[in-house]
Amino acid sequence: MPEFLFWSSLLWLAYVYLGYPAIVALAARVASGGRAVAKRPDSLSPHGLPPGDLPTVSLLIPAHNEAAHIASTLRNKLALEYPADRLEIRVVSDASDDGTEAIVRRIATDSAVPIHLVRQSPRQGKTAGINTLAAQATGEFLAFADANSLWAPDALRHLVAPFADAQIGYVTGKMVYTQADGSIVGDGCSAYMRFENWLRAQETAMGSIVGVDGGIDVMRKRLYRPLRADQLPDFVQPLKVIEYGYRVVYEPRAILKEPALDDGGSEFAMRVRVTLRSLWALKDMAHLLNPLRYGRFAFQLLSHKLLRYLAFVPLVVLAVANAMLLRHSAFYALAGLGQLGFYLWAYLGHRRAAVRAALPVGLAIPYYFTLLNVACAYAAAAFLRGERKAIWAPRKG
Repeated sequence: MPEFLFWSSLLWLAYVYLGYPAIVALAARVASGGRAVAKRPDSLSPHGLPPGDLPTVSLLIPAHNEAAHIASTLRNKLALEYPADRLEIRVVSDASDDGTEAIVRRIATDSAVPIHLVRQSPRQGKTAGINTLAAQATGEFLAFADANSLWAPDALRHLVAPFADAQIGYVTGKMVYTQADGSIVGDGCSAYMRFENWLRAQETAMGSIVGVDGGIDVMRKRLYRPLRADQLPDFVQPLKVIEYGYRVVYEPRAILKEPALDDGGSEFAMRVRVTLRSLWALKDMAHLLNPLRYGRFAFQLLSHKLLRYLAFVPLVVLAVANAMLLRHSAFYALAGLGQLGFYLWAYLGHRRAAVRAALPVGLAIPYYFTLLNVACAYAAAAFLRGERKAIWAPRKG
């Protein structure tokens, strides 16, 4: 029995982190010719006056106590290479009490792009705020941004370009984590995002991606459906677009820069919260896991999301089974030493992160991998207890 548990757990992990990406990459090479995304050529010109057929866009920003970031975020969006008469910005303040709203009003007074502010009180959470803004939006498309995220000047033009393809319902961009000086980080968190972005590119070539960033997204407004306050819009809304028969794709030229968290506790809390809401989203949208109805996408959703969120299970089983097999052969002894060494490096990474010291990649990857899986375990326990989260806290760098 211990040998069966050891090898079945190892197989699960190998499939999630190696097998599925390999299958997707192979399928992408086979399918890419037939699944190429048609793009609006005029939307890609980086400079000059855009032609008159660019779509109207409502850019939605939820904020709670973002006085430290909201001004730079709004100025960043006002500097987008997009015609002012085809763009509006709508901000919902989720009962902010730190001056966020006064900053938004001040910037709105002399803005060429209309900026609308709505106060949500008492606090109801990000999803409820987005529901309110979406109902008021006048654009053909809805764009979603975080209150502390900075887009590249041409990001919105790249995001709307794929909608020239009538099959596209939702487009997400590429997030990169940055240091305080704006340089791209090289830690485990960044390595994770590079892996995710690569995987999204392969899934786009297949048809649709499974997960989006949420901080740099655009969708057709007519496909938007109000969600419950406890639902995760970054996950449920794209799944509903898939359900309606449209594609969700990744546009790597639409760049979002977001400050990396230098506080492991904040990163952990954020990952627990997002994973918990994602597990509830999977429960709500469980019908998409039916391969008889949703075919390849059901396989993607199972492999990319559900099995990865539950990867802490084979990790624990693998460690326990390995401990029981240590005396059976030199192989199991070496495997046990390998696991022990990996988690020792993760612990050393945790100790350095606790004092906000720079992490070399050799420590950062084990640390961040372990952090993600422990967060998933905490979230799964909360899910089994029936806990739900609707209120969010700003992501701090």
